[in-house]
Amino acid sequence: MIAHHVLFWLKADTTDEQKIAFQKSLSTLEKIEVVKFFHLGIPAPIERAVIDTTYTFSLFLAFEDMAAHDVYQTHPLHKAFLEEFRVFFDKVIIYDAE
Repeated sequence: MIAHHVLFWLKADTTDEQKIAFQKSLSTLEKIEVVKFFHLGIPAPIERAVIDTTYTFSLFLAFEDMAAHDVYQTHPLHKAFLEEFRVFFDKVIIYDAE
């Protein structure tokens, strides 16, 4: 299994409407057939020194294997999301684990 965790920090001037559109587009990625687990979230209200709550959105996906991960990376829905919304990224960090 491949765990794919993406943290998005959106630019400070991103409007609420743009954030809603961003979140809606991220939600479409759940429809990609190789996605075995999907979770889209925002920082939980947990305050501990080791927890980073500065990001805007968290996307956590799981794939059966690396081949499925590779299908996801080139899938039209994923490409469409990136093409339309990467202009809003201030910072992105991705953690992939097997």
